Formats: sequence, C-alpha cells, structure tokens
Amino acid sequence: MPHRLADVRRALTDAPADLLVEHLAEVLRKLYNLTDVAYFQVDYRLAALLPLHGGAPPTAPGSPAWRSFDHQTEVIADGALHLPVGSRGERMGVLRLAPAATEPEVRAELSEVATLLGHELAAVDATTDRYRVAARSRRLTLAAEMQWELLPGRSRRGTAFSLAGQLEPAYAVRGDSFDWADDERRLWLSVMNGMGEGVAAATATCLGTYALRNARRAGLDLADQAALADQALYAHYTGVQHLAALLMELDLATGTLTVVDAGSPRLIVQRDGELHHQELEQQFPLGMFDGTVYHEQRLDLSVGDRLVVVSDGVLNAAKEAGRYGEATLERCLRRTRSLPPMEAVRAVVGDLRAFVGGDLVDDAVVVCLDWTGPGR
Repeated sequence: MPHRLADVRRALTDAPADLLVEHLAEVLRKLYNLTDVAYFQVDYRLAALLPLHGGAPPTAPGSPAWRSFDHQTEVIADGALHLPVGSRGERMGVLRLAPAATEPEVRAELSEVATLLGHELAAVDATTDRYRVAARSRRLTLAAEMQWELLPGRSRRGTAFSLAGQLEPAYAVRGDSFDWADDERRLWLSVMNGMGEGVAAATATCLGTYALRNARRAGLDLADQAALADQALYAHYTGVQHLAALLMELDLATGTLTVVDAGSPRLIVQRDGELHHQELEQQFPLGMFDGTVYHEQRLDLSVGDRLVVVSDGVLNAAKEAGRYGEATLERCLRRTRSLPPMEAVRAVVGDLRAFVGGDLVDDAVVVCLDWTGPGR
C-alpha cells in the first residue's frame, strides 16, 4: 500500500547514514511482519556477496542471493525473498527478507523498498565508510583505494545504453582505470592504462582523469579534452610518466562514436555475431610529449552493437603455459555475448582469474558498453 512505502521512505531518509539497513529492518518488521532482514553487498572483486552484519556469505553461484544479483530479479527460496539492490544501473547487493511474501502486490512493494534502499545507499556513500568497509574481503592497497575512489561506479544504465567495468587485481590495482558520464544526448567514456607501480601510477591516473573531467565539463570537444589532459600530465611529469587512454563520445540518438586513441587500450566491436578488433588512428599517450595535437575519428554503430575495451593486462595475463591472448579473449566474448554488460565483464574477469590460477599480477581493466538504440 502507498502509505507503507511512504513510511519506509521516511524511515530511510531519517536514519543515520551508517544505520540505513538497521532502520529499514525495524520498519519492515512492523509494516510487513518480517522476522529476518539481511543485506549482502557485492565485494570489490565481484566474486562474493558479503553480509553487512557478518556471518557466512552465500558462496555457490546458483544460490538464491547470487541468482537475484546476477539476473536482477526477485528470487524466492528457502522461505525468503531475495531482491536486487541498486541505483540507476549500479548493482550494489541483495536484500533477503523472511518470511517470503506470497501476495504479488506485497512482493512488488518490497521490490520498491529494495530500490529505495539502493538510492539511499548511493546518497550516503560519500558520508560514511561503513558500507565500503563491509564490502571488502581484504584490505585494499593505498593505490587501489585511490583508484576505487576515482571511479564513477561499476555499472550504469541509460535509455539508450548499458555499461559496466571492472578493475583487476581489485584489491591491488595501480594505474588502470575508467570513467564515464552521460546526459540526455551523449555518453562519454574513457579507459586508461597507466604506467608505473603503486601510488605513483595511481597518482598519474588520478591527474589524467581529473584533467579529462575538467575539460569535458568545460564543454571542450574530445580532441581538446585529450590535449588538456596531455598538457596537465606533461607539466607535472615532463614526459617521464604518461597515460595511455581511449576517449569516446557516443551520440545516443544516432550511434555516432567519436574516438581519440591516445596509445589506447584495445577496442573490440561485437556486431551480428561477429567480432572485430577496431583499427584506430594511434596517437601518443597523454603526457608523453609537450603540446601533442590530437585528432578525432568517427565510427557508426548499429543498434545492438557491443563495445568491449580491454587493457594490455588482459591480453598479457600469463602463466607458465603461456599468455591469455586474443584467441582466448575472443572465445570468452563470444560465449558471453547474450549476457548483460555486468555479467559479461564478470565472466571475462573470472576467466582471467581461472587462467592464471588466482589474482592477476599486472593491472587489467575490462569495460563493456551496449548501445541499445534511441528511445529504448
């Protein structure tokens, strides 16, 4: 009923930032006679659903909580209702409620409750450490802390696109990163492959990202965004350290993709069952030389196209038997083509970990973008 949702909304907005779930549990027990309210957050590796209040996490890929997270739908199992929690396409975790409601209208209300929780968690993210700490299965390195703070999120959904990205090794990433932003007409996406180790690599990537954001928010076109970031990096490092980047701007109405390849990560286009390694005009990495002039090129996407961007750390992931390489990546991409971007990214990263037998040694970034067409 509408008044119940109003009560839930009021309880969430009045709750202290670090006690959202506790206040939500209290009001749900009163309004819906629930005896068990638990929240599970996906961890930094996208490999575990960690309970906010401790206890054993659901580990099996086919467990009810994981099915709810993977398919972004309600799952009823073991007497409990599992609901995905997120905000504007950003997947955060799963809410488990017991006993499971049997009435469809009540389950629809509780699904709305999970959405309200996701929006409140997004709103308080910058004001409390509680949820970020609880989403860690181990300590982050300082460089990784810097990189995760820099990200816009790990997944995003708009009216004409769906997007996801992941950094590896999640708890020790150094120089690789990505950034995005969108308005009603355009989507901007940058994927960076930073050089160096530790905090030095993370610092250069941070500088490059903020320079690109500054130029983008000033209304500069893509080539000038690259030039401004190039100048900022060169002024600070005088060419000793630089940043390889792929800058893209997608016209959401027409599918026209504007690209600047600044020593970039690899761009792969999946269309009609085929996979194309997109040839781009290779230009100098950002900050390598003073006063580099960058040039844009344009590609026309078809509705339903998928773009996958990977850094060298993906293709060069190695074990004694050899490198991961293009052929292995292509098999994984073909196998996951029907999956949404987040599942596709998780599959590629999981395939990489399986290949090397654990966490990656070198940085790797994977970003997946689907253009679903205007008005979709």
